[in-house]
Amino acid sequence: MGDGAAGYYNRLFEISAKIRVTDKAGTVFSFDEGISKAISLVRSLAPDRKIIFIGNGGSAAISSHMSVDFWKNGGIRAIAFNDSSLLTCIGNDYGYPHVFEKPVEMFADQGDILLAISSSGRSENILKGVRAARAKGCKVLTLSGFESDNPLSSLGDYNFYVPSKSYGPVEILHHSVCHCLLDTIMGIAHG
Repeated sequence: MGDGAAGYYNRLFEISAKIRVTDKAGTVFSFDEGISKAISLVRSLAPDRKIIFIGNGGSAAISSHMSVDFWKNGGIRAIAFNDSSLLTCIGNDYGYPHVFEKPVEMFADQGDILLAISSSGRSENILKGVRAARAKGCKVLTLSGFESDNPLSSLGDYNFYVPSKSYGPVEILHHSVCHCLLDTIMGIAHG
């Protein structure tokens, strides 16, 4: 990644400048335009609809953090399906590939937004969660990394792909994209 902290942050800045944003048709947008489109999608949520965050490991932590920030700071209904009892129950009864699919099937409503986060973009449980959300009539935002052709990177209405094969930069930039969305929405609302 470079030499020391300066090298790390220089590389992180270089990666952030190469984030690719696409829509479900594969159209490529600049980062600013992609953020604007994602913000428009979030701002189009009906007051009785919500954002559902899903992710594994570090992405689960981002999901939990951002779901709280979206509703507490942004006034936008949001939830993450990361409760340990939920995960272990669904994992035990249906298998781990279904830990997001089953709660999405139960709790998602048409018009909700699923925000799916996966560093690899290949996590089976995330992909099943996206399919379940689509079946329920939800819009989808994705955050992925590692390989540019990962399956998740083409499943969303808007897809943010971080071009790195290292967890640290991918997770940091996924988290920053979420904060960028929320902070910009809050700036618009309170501007």
